[in-house]
Amino acid sequence: MPQEEFMEAQAHAIARAAEWIRNADALLITAGAGMGVDSGLPDFRGNEGLWRAYPALGALQRGFQSMANPDAFRDDPLLAWGFYGHRLARYREVEPHGGFAILKRWVARMPHGAFVYTSNVDGQFQKAGFSERSVAECHGSIHHFQCATPCCADIWPATGFEPAVDEQACRMIGELPRCARCGGLARPNILMFWDHAWLEERTEGQIAHLQMWMSSVKRLAVIEIGAGTALPTIRRFSERHGPRFVRINSREPQIDPAVGLGIRGGALETLLAIDAAL
Repeated sequence: MPQEEFMEAQAHAIARAAEWIRNADALLITAGAGMGVDSGLPDFRGNEGLWRAYPALGALQRGFQSMANPDAFRDDPLLAWGFYGHRLARYREVEPHGGFAILKRWVARMPHGAFVYTSNVDGQFQKAGFSERSVAECHGSIHHFQCATPCCADIWPATGFEPAVDEQACRMIGELPRCARCGGLARPNILMFWDHAWLEERTEGQIAHLQMWMSSVKRLAVIEIGAGTALPTIRRFSERHGPRFVRINSREPQIDPAVGLGIRGGALETLLAIDAAL
């Protein structure tokens, strides 16, 4: 598409998105890894992205699926917790980018507010001020732990655990977190690849709150940010809640026009553009 046509199409999509948001009584925000990029967080798109953030894993030729895997905690718990411990510390210290504040400002004037449905495990929406009761984390949260076995159904906050990690080696050098029930290794309450041990009760409770909230909404607008096709959980969920549905994606904004509209761009720049149109 010629640049002039592209810019015209972008302007039209932004204006349409602003109209839908202006007339909505509630906003469903769906988000993937691309939402955190403007905060300085990696999206781990392919092994190259992982290995740029964690060179030690590149040297070991350990891909994301081999690390985001319950077997990693059994086979090499110090490496597994080096990876997840570093991420936990990073997510705690990073500040959410300005796009989160824009979303909060929009929903403050909507009668039914907003609900977030995200595959991100970083807790950035809560850190930006969204209520715990208005966030559903479909892949769990790094800020909550469970027994790695698991020996019980307990899920507990990671509060108080301060990971000590050798960043060069991507290995835990401090004490590993333990299950209070059996004394065995704890792991993040995150849905991993080939994961039959994930405890989903916390996420199920969040989704129940989401369903109750949606039953009260009359004029819903949906804005999806940074959700890719490699794991299309968020994209499929979003598409079920059109037609006032806006997809923001810097690489894969494609969408059936009958379902919604796509805008090619990063999270912050696109939210700023829609905000200006509002």
